[in-house]
Amino acid sequence: MTGKGGAGHATAELLERYAAGDTGIQPDVLWALEGHLEACADCRAGLVVDAGTADLLQRIRADIEPGLAVKPARRRRLARSLRWSVPSLMRWLAMTVLMTLIALFLDLAGHNSVGGSGPPLLLLLAPVAPLLGVAAAWARGTDAAYELVAATPRAGLYLVLRRTLTVLVVVIPALTMAGLPVGASPARWLLPCLAFTAGTLAIGSAIGVPRAAGVLAAGWAVGVVGPGLVTREIPLLLRPESLPLWVAVTVVVVLTVALRRGAYTRLPSGR
Repeated sequence: MTGKGGAGHATAELLERYAAGDTGIQPDVLWALEGHLEACADCRAGLVVDAGTADLLQRIRADIEPGLAVKPARRRRLARSLRWSVPSLMRWLAMTVLMTLIALFLDLAGHNSVGGSGPPLLLLLAPVAPLLGVAAAWARGTDAAYELVAATPRAGLYLVLRRTLTVLVVVIPALTMAGLPVGASPARWLLPCLAFTAGTLAIGSAIGVPRAAGVLAAGWAVGVVGPGLVTREIPLLLRPESLPLWVAVTVVVVLTVALRRGAYTRLPSGR
């Protein structure tokens, strides 16, 4: 993307194609160019547009520039935060943490606590606990700026992984701290948790992340949580002997996410 202006600048030909709305520009090149234009005034000045478009841009700039100049620092912080999460995500994460605390309370109340009978409820729920936040991180109904973000080249796998990491950074420590008093060690649920999270992204590349999260959570509830509460035994999928299976599943879904990385630029979304 180096032009006559020096290393790191866009070529005049690429800027001309971008200004003309050329749909033949590769998505990775388009992503890099738009990211560069955000920070490079020289390349922005090199964009050549027709007189009508130039006049429209001038009028838009005149309308919004006074407001943009009021709190530039706040604007930059908001732009950075949107790369990692959406404003409404925090309430979904708070709901997940609250559900974790409720499960802990029920376990400590004696139903599934250490020394009591049956598996801890927290252990049964831990593998799918992040899915609510993962679904909310990429859903049209939870992000007021979804249409704007989804229309940019940045709305690919990199952005999805960033927002997913935000969820895991909050949920996994909460599960770890809550699980220790009731014997729900991370050694039992961490790998299944990561497998379900990656599986949500893998399946979500085809049907949308919210739908994938719902399908996997419902399947786990019916196939594992329900029977575990009825039989009062730790399900086979949460026993140490199942760890090789979870390793294999995690590897498969991670490879699927990597192989389908192009699908995340047009990712379906639930409402």
